[in-house]
Amino acid sequence: MSVYEEDDLLLLSGIQHMAFCERQWALIHIEQVWAESSRTLEGKYLHEKADDPFKNETRSDLRIVRAMPIVSYQLGLRGVADVVEFRRVENPPEGIAVKLDKRKGWWQPYPVEYKRGRPKSDDRDAVQLCAQALCLEEMLKISIDCGFLFYGQTKHREQIEFNRVLRTRVEELAGKMQKMFAEGKTPGAKKGKHCSLCSLIEQCQPNLTVRHRSVEAYLKKMLVWEEVNI
Repeated sequence: MSVYEEDDLLLLSGIQHMAFCERQWALIHIEQVWAESSRTLEGKYLHEKADDPFKNETRSDLRIVRAMPIVSYQLGLRGVADVVEFRRVENPPEGIAVKLDKRKGWWQPYPVEYKRGRPKSDDRDAVQLCAQALCLEEMLKISIDCGFLFYGQTKHREQIEFNRVLRTRVEELAGKMQKMFAEGKTPGAKKGKHCSLCSLIEQCQPNLTVRHRSVEAYLKKMLVWEEVNI
């Protein structure tokens, strides 16, 4: 049974923003703030090369589908998978492969996400890929055990296992996205090393936000002190 309706669906790509910084996600997806940087422009160029639905390919036992629309009504997410590779398999166990129109045999899908740069120290790329897999599982009614992240700078493909820890992380982030969107509130900044990597640092102003919260906390503390000592 579906948890969310069509009007409730949020952009799947936002889950990487939520994993990186809750405030960044809210600025983009609640307040509709965005700023291009060299990183986002390079990433957009790499995705444009991958997200071309007219460049689907079939190579013997491999079917490559680009820019595939995906959705999960359990997570409340919708988006587009850069690439989904369908590999022909012989006599697969039940529940891991599908039939493709006008193609013989069984085909096992693997999502492939294209990223600029190098592998990250955090899990934001992995959770986005796993979210795509969960959408495909719901749509195709199968189980997908892994997918791949391709990094433009290293030209390397990294295999990601969709274990229970990663799946739970995706479910928690998707739930948090839905809750924050429903409340319509942007959280304050939590300043850290990640701020220097954010394309929205000028719009976010973490120093001002953190300072404001510190002053607010100080005033509340002083008010309590005065009430106790009156």
